[in-house]
Amino acid sequence: MKTRLKSDRIVLRDSLFDGYVYVSDGKIAGLSAEAMPADEEYDFTGLFLSPGFIDIHTHGGGGHAFADSSPSEVIAGCDFHLSHGTTSILPTVSSSPFADMKRSLENIAGAMRSGGSKANIIGAHLEGPYLSPAQSGAQHADYLTPPNPEEYLPLVEEYLPFIKRWTYAPELDPCGEFCRFLTERGIIASPGHTDAKYSDMLTAAENGAKLVTHLYSCTSTVTRQQGFRTPGVIESVFLLDAYTAEIIADGRHLPPELIKMILKIKGPDRVIAVTDSLSVAGSDIKSGTMCGTDFIIEEGVARLPDRSAFVGSIATGDILVRTLVRDCGLALPEAIRLVSANPARLLGLGKGEIREGFDADLAVFDNFFDVSDVFVAGKRVSGR
Repeated sequence: MKTRLKSDRIVLRDSLFDGYVYVSDGKIAGLSAEAMPADEEYDFTGLFLSPGFIDIHTHGGGGHAFADSSPSEVIAGCDFHLSHGTTSILPTVSSSPFADMKRSLENIAGAMRSGGSKANIIGAHLEGPYLSPAQSGAQHADYLTPPNPEEYLPLVEEYLPFIKRWTYAPELDPCGEFCRFLTERGIIASPGHTDAKYSDMLTAAENGAKLVTHLYSCTSTVTRQQGFRTPGVIESVFLLDAYTAEIIADGRHLPPELIKMILKIKGPDRVIAVTDSLSVAGSDIKSGTMCGTDFIIEEGVARLPDRSAFVGSIATGDILVRTLVRDCGLALPEAIRLVSANPARLLGLGKGEIREGFDADLAVFDNFFDVSDVFVAGKRVSGR
């Protein structure tokens, strides 16, 4: 069956297109300025038709957590984000006792095995426990530890198809052994919550690391010892082309000026916007505990009760796009690239662009960036 989607605002990689998108067998079959035969049509004239968003860092949403939750809860959280345009997702697990992290991973794997989610669950993102206590942020310091082969070797052996990304601190892996172990198995090694210096980041890059977890959030900068300056994570990411910069573009974690600077230095193809959202995103909850860390919700963000740091965001994919366009001044196609084509390329997916042969994962939204309809593999799975 061939489906025809009409819009005068089809978001391509670098421009907007007025015409039709054709979908067949879950893929983009082509684009045309003129109507061609199809078995069904959706008319989205006046609305934006965009690639679906891909969130590679989120802890939950809609009141559903991805850590220590049942497969059905994981699915519910993914489908909540889908209603805001996120068609592909990496459920994220924060640092906790390793046995608890393993159980969370098993539940994410169960959700993936079930095929019950409307969204594409690409795989799990383990954020810890191999993180720096000096850059722990909202990660519970009691659970942080250097990489332990007795833990990670059997875990990866058992769950390899279900682990897509692992955030760790490179200074705790001075020879790059853990990083190399991950990248050789197709898992994205992502420095984050790290007090690393340039030499640590270079070792990580040489062993396959290619992404940094939420740049400027719990990442080191220039330090001095006896007057001599040493670059930190932030400067290393700017200097080393191997790294793509992940940013929390919720309009709270980073001011527009910093986002603009990151884009100016790295370029629009080397930046990925994420929510880093908590389970309370999209809910009325005002306080709670995540992986042993208490938080409060105020001023549009989750914070530690003493307000010394952020815990995570309450954003959704549509909020990221709105922030990038309205606050940072990006053209819409460029903003969409940060939440679609760029994460798709990092993950090696044939998604993220409205382009012939790519997966027909699509989002429809208005001038206020409110999502009305979502398609996954060409099938309308959410709509008003």
